[in-house]
Amino acid sequence: MQIDILTPESKLFSGEASSIIFPGISGDFELLENHAPMIAALKKGTIEMLSGGEKKSIQIEDGFVECIQNKVSVLIADGSIS
Repeated sequence: MQIDILTPESKLFSGEASSIIFPGISGDFELLENHAPMIAALKKGTIEMLSGGEKKSIQIEDGFVECIQNKVSVLIADGSIS
């Protein structure tokens, strides 16, 4: 699925991912291919994703995620990728 992680200043990440784990305000949750449409609020924590067989992590303070038809858009105030 396509994922775009955006801050007010830039696009932090754009690419394909087969699995994404988010720090939701009610607990961590995972998105996989063909997930039902959803919007969720995020809390401080780590977004973990499997992209091209490589695990990537992004530290965030808070934000929102929207998933529609295998396109995931993440809006965060600030973040750092590792």
